[in-house]
Amino acid sequence: MIVIGALLAAESGRHESYLDTFASAALASTLYWFAHTYAGVLGRRLTHQERLSLGALTRALAHDWALVRGAAVPMLSLVLAWALGAAQVDAVTAALWSAIASLVVLELLAGVRSHATRGGLLVDAAVGLAMGAAILALKIILH
Repeated sequence: MIVIGALLAAESGRHESYLDTFASAALASTLYWFAHTYAGVLGRRLTHQERLSLGALTRALAHDWALVRGAAVPMLSLVLAWALGAAQVDAVTAALWSAIASLVVLELLAGVRSHATRGGLLVDAAVGLAMGAAILALKIILH
């Protein structure tokens, strides 16, 4: 979600088409998933002197699938705005805000599920807000 939020912050929505924006977000999500998985597998291979196997790579890809699922909310927001006929720049902004809101909500959900105290929930919310603020800062800096 953070990677897609950062990508959307970098997108202006003024020159790209909806298809270009969606495809770049999907590709970035997939590349991030593969890169993260590959780095983990390579690290284990180097540490344990193992050979690369299709089974190990497949298991690692399945384990890290949450990285792709994390992109679902902003991607769905983008597609929904597209389907409703929103201007592309507005759709990119909506998808960006959905990523930021999701970070805060997921942090709070994690806090609630871990039985965090009120203070702990405030810390959780602050972490989500800090990540969201960093994404917004990127948008401000780039535009």
